[in-house]
Amino acid sequence: MRVSVFVGTSVDGFMARSNGDIDFLPEGGGEPHGYNEFIASVDALVIGRKTFETVLAYPVWPYGNKRVVVLSSQPVDFSGVRGGVVEQMAGPPAEIVAKLAASGVQHIYVDGGITIQRFLYAGLVQRLTITRVPVLIGEGVSLFGALPHDLRLRHIGTRQYLSGLVKSEYAVTTDF
Repeated sequence: MRVSVFVGTSVDGFMARSNGDIDFLPEGGGEPHGYNEFIASVDALVIGRKTFETVLAYPVWPYGNKRVVVLSSQPVDFSGVRGGVVEQMAGPPAEIVAKLAASGVQHIYVDGGITIQRFLYAGLVQRLTITRVPVLIGEGVSLFGALPHDLRLRHIGTRQYLSGLVKSEYAVTTDF
């Protein structure tokens, strides 16, 4: 089972503004930067409720027919989903990964601030791809919150794009 994160942030490390707005990210993802190839390799997405609610406001469901799991301990209204395959789960990250693995999922894409943090801290994420957008927003939803301990990363590669996007890939190591 592979668990990956592919996320865009401001240069100062924010995934969204304090109110959840992501207006600083390039519309439509900007120039091609590997997302389409990444999403094609994914069997299922695991997102938090706030991320799900943000995605519902998009004019088109962005995940096509990919299986999407929304994490929430409260009931979630899926009536606004147009053409997607969406379900709800609750529980600790290891339990979610085990359930998905048991159903044949081999590669999970984890998205959403708190969800990313929970899966990272549980030691379940193997690969981080962070694309920095050339903007400082000063405050917002941090990609990484307070850590219980250092998480060591091994740099895989960095690529710069004409638009100013900078994508870095890291393997999460197990040595502390």
